[in-house]
Amino acid sequence: MNNFIAIDFETATSSPESAVSIGLVKYCDYSPVSSFYSLIRPPELYIWKSFTDIHGITVGDVEDAPTFKDVWESNIEEFIGGTTLAAHYAVFDMKVLRAVLKWYKIPKPKLQYFCTCNMARGIWPNLRSHALTALAKKFKIVYDAHNALEDAATCGKLVHIAAKQSGTGMDIEQLLKAAGIGMNYL
Repeated sequence: MNNFIAIDFETATSSPESAVSIGLVKYCDYSPVSSFYSLIRPPELYIWKSFTDIHGITVGDVEDAPTFKDVWESNIEEFIGGTTLAAHYAVFDMKVLRAVLKWYKIPKPKLQYFCTCNMARGIWPNLRSHALTALAKKFKIVYDAHNALEDAATCGKLVHIAAKQSGTGMDIEQLLKAAGIGMNYL
């Protein structure tokens, strides 16, 4: 297995169903082959200022955006299919995905995923920080932090770098084994 989709969400508040953007980047043999990005109108049209300060998304940006259900049905479901997902600090992104699926009463798909933060901890245990921004800086990846599409793309690039540096070749399962982690299920 060497195909995966890097995923990232940004939210309006600490409520996981408050997604305001999603970024997806599909990788085949560690190369990006397609991507998808959308703003999302959250169930409650309100964004904490402290969150806007982080990701730059305002109520005005999402007031006319599609709901997660609309984006899921028109793009995301087909884009993801049954492909493995990768997320940096996956506990957050998978919590958001589960929450929006539940909020909109969308049947939860059978998906597996892995956490690139945990992968990084296993592959590079001596680094002081395994935050996405710190890893990007370490590996000279220039990107716009907290933009869901840019975060997803950076996440995918880290998987490629980890595979090369660990000597595990093109097999993600071998990479995860080398990192001391496994797949999780949505």
